[in-house]
Order: sequence, then C-alpha cells, then structure tokens
Amino acid sequence: MRKISTAAVAALTVLASSGSVGALAASGPRHSGPAGPLARFEQQKITWNDCRTGPGDELGTQLHAAGARCAEVTVPLDHSSPDGRTITVAISRLQATAPGRRRGALLINPGGPGDPGRIYALLLKAASPALAARYDLIGMDPRFTGLSTPLNCHWPIGDYVRSTGHDRRAFDRIAAQAKDLAARCAGQREMLPHASARATARDMDVIRAALGESKLSYLGGSYGTYLGAVYMQLFPARVDRFVLDSALDPADAGPGYARSMGPYLAAALKEWAGWAARHHDRYRLGSTPARVLATVDRIDRAAARSPLRIGRHQVDTHVFPAILLFSLGRDSEQAYAALAADLKVLDEAARGAEITSAPSLEEGLAYLSSPETGGAGSARMAITCADGPARDPGAYYRDIQAHRADEPLFGPLTRAMNLPCAFWPTSPAEPSTRIRNDVPALIVGASGDPKTPHPGQRAMRRALSGSRMVTVRGAFRHLVSGVFTSTPDVCVDDAVGRYLLDGVLPAEDTTCPAR
Repeated sequence: MRKISTAAVAALTVLASSGSVGALAASGPRHSGPAGPLARFEQQKITWNDCRTGPGDELGTQLHAAGARCAEVTVPLDHSSPDGRTITVAISRLQATAPGRRRGALLINPGGPGDPGRIYALLLKAASPALAARYDLIGMDPRFTGLSTPLNCHWPIGDYVRSTGHDRRAFDRIAAQAKDLAARCAGQREMLPHASARATARDMDVIRAALGESKLSYLGGSYGTYLGAVYMQLFPARVDRFVLDSALDPADAGPGYARSMGPYLAAALKEWAGWAARHHDRYRLGSTPARVLATVDRIDRAAARSPLRIGRHQVDTHVFPAILLFSLGRDSEQAYAALAADLKVLDEAARGAEITSAPSLEEGLAYLSSPETGGAGSARMAITCADGPARDPGAYYRDIQAHRADEPLFGPLTRAMNLPCAFWPTSPAEPSTRIRNDVPALIVGASGDPKTPHPGQRAMRRALSGSRMVTVRGAFRHLVSGVFTSTPDVCVDDAVGRYLLDGVLPAEDTTCPAR
C-alpha cells in the first residue's frame, strides 16, 4: 500500500430539505445587499500575504514558488447570526496569467469531506495552463480544516477508519472506540453544528463577494461535488461554470454516505484480481481471478483469527479491509502493482511467514496505527455528522447483518464508516439540503467508481436537470480529471476545458473509452 494520504479517507455527505430553488435559497440567511447583515463580511478587504507560515512549511513554500498569495477571510460561525462569533477561512490565489483574457475566479475543492484545498490552486495550474491563463485559481481550506480556524478533538490521526469485523464482539469493540472519539469532541459543542456543507457553501459565497466577483466558477471532486451542488441550490444566480468530478449521490450525504460503496468496492477488487491473475508469475496470488479473490479471503480470515505481524505493525480484522479501501479507486498499472505487492506480503504473513520488513506496506500501517493526534479526522467527522441525521448504534449493526452474506468483506467497513456520528454530542444546526435545480453544470466520472458509485453520479445528474454528464466507460477509478489524479483522462479533460473556457456543455450525456 502506498502512503495513505488524508485525502484517501474517502468520504462525502447530505440528505434533503424541501422546496424549489427559490424557496431553498431563501431558507438560509438572506444574501445581503450593501447594508445587509452580511455586508461587513462581503465587503471586507482581503489582505494577501506570503503563503509560507514558517521554515518547515513545505506546502506554503510550493505555493510561494509558483507565485501564489494567501489570505484569511473572516466569516460568521453561524451565518444566521452574523453578529456572533466569527471564524477564518484560509485561501490561496494564483492570478490569471493572461489578465487581458481573464474571465473570473475558479474555486477548487478536493472533497474529503474536509480536505484542505489551498494547494489545489497550484495543482490545477500544473494540470491545465489554459485554465490558469483565464481564471484566478482559488484554493480553500474549508472551515475547520488546514489553516482555517481549527476544530481539533485530538483524535489519533489514522484511528477512525476501521471495519467492525466478523461478529458482534468485534462490532462492539469498534463502537466503544467510536463513542470515545465522539466524547473527545464534547468541548467543541459551539462549532460542531456549523460544520455542514451548507455553512461551507455560504463561506464560499462570502469569498466570492470579498473577491469582488459577481459569479463564481468551481471545480469539485468527490464530496466536493456535493458541496458544489449545495452552493448551486442556495445561490443559483451566482453560479458561473461548475464542474463536478465523481459526484456523490445527494441523497446519501451525511453519516450514511459510504453505505452504498460495498458492492462497488467488491467489483473494483474483482477487476484488480483479473490483473493480478495475469501477473501470477510475479506475485503468486492466483492464476485465475477466482483464485486471487480466494487469496484475499484467506488473508481476511487469517487476520480475524490472529493479527498478522508486518514488521512493527499488526493487521487485524479491523485494519485489513481499510487497507483495501485505501488502495482501490485507482486502476493504473502502478496502483494495481502496488496493491499486488502488498497482498503478496500479507499472504505470506497469513501462511505463517515472519515478515520483518515491508517498507511500502509499513508506511501505510504506520499511518493507520500512529499514536499522533490531530484535528483532521475530527473535522471530517464533524462535517459528516453536521450534514445529516444520525442513526443509533444498533441501526448500524442491523444494517451490517442484513448485508453480511452479500457484502462479507466491505459491508462491516462501509456500513459503519461514520459510527462516531451515532454518539455525536450535538445535532445539525439545520436540515440538510435537497438538491433539485436546473442550473447548468458538467458532471464527470467513471462507470466503475468504487467510492462514489455510478448510480449515485446518475442521481446527481437527475437532481441537476440542467447538467450534462461525461462517463469514462469501463474504468474502476475515483476522480478522473487532471487536477485530482495522476492518471488524467484526455477525453474528460477536453470536455472540462471546453466548458470552463468556452462555456460549451456536451449536447447530451456522453462517454469516453477507458484508457
């Protein structure tokens, strides 16, 4: 397994309110005119600074070297109470390289939920110089993430993504851990209800106004597609050109966002198994896809009986499915080879071999078992728990049991992905957003996406009736546009470029062949 980045903790968000575009836009805090309640936020002067925060700031150094400037934008903690507590949202900007042809600001959000986004101004410039010429590229650390006002419950950095295992005893063990994690956030009660996509979308609109833009363009991936759709619902008149990569089913957002992943992760694993079978001479995992999958099952059963020791680390029934979750979603030769190499080591351990060193696998396991604490995981969970209603712990277990036979490997992981929400110390500040409008947008994705499955992408397409959709047919990858992946699809990027640069949507939904 390659190093597990915080961005890999796949995840997403929200359910439903009611009403038309106009009704929903009015349901939140009203966008103020010059003398309105939000005027002091919308008219604030942005002070652009050096992106470097200190000598060890690698991200800031990269942004600085590219010519970016960074700032903090002040927003209300609760947009319905603008005279109350305020927080800051950190942003970066790379100004359009062809200012005479500049057409506006393009904000990028990588998803998560809760992944910091300031670096994505630089990544988009590298992926598409043509877009960098025409747009000011804006990266944003959403509220409570990155350099924005933090929400830090001091969780172990990799300890909250765990399978609930094969039986009730294993489930209860993970439920107890989830309860403990939620309790650590009790001191953040003031902020927790205001971590939702609705609140972040309103932050985006304050940023738009403070930048002096009448409209905003946007490129969002994974959970960022839901955030973009919420903005479209709340502020339809301020939408310029929106691109949504690997769209989340808007009805799945919130604590249950990962429930539907299991069968699609299994399908992606089966696709990888076909590749591994064709490379049996190198990895010895099985000469047919069925035999490769039997090897995976053998590793899983061995880890359930007794943790597999890999150097200083252990792989048990809670960790093994998480390793697969992080590894699936990329279908390149390099990604497939990395997963095969890791499973070869795990298979040897399952057969009783002593594994004293496996550098690439140990690197990922070090993340999953790190004793370090931080705010990234709790901020992500706060966003998820604020985006929709929670279920009680028993509902999670009953859901897993109902799918135990057809989702034996991934169901206990994906159907309890956000179990801390069952014990969360606060409720959402407001109902989640029902997405239903005809604002134009471009939706792109892969037919075999295991993390935002294609039926959910189609649901987003139906909810955004003015949109068009481009699907990479036969691909088993999550995220398909150049800014979000190391293996971009030329067909997709051409469609994205035509829309963002020229405003041309496909005449109808279309497909691209997998490469």
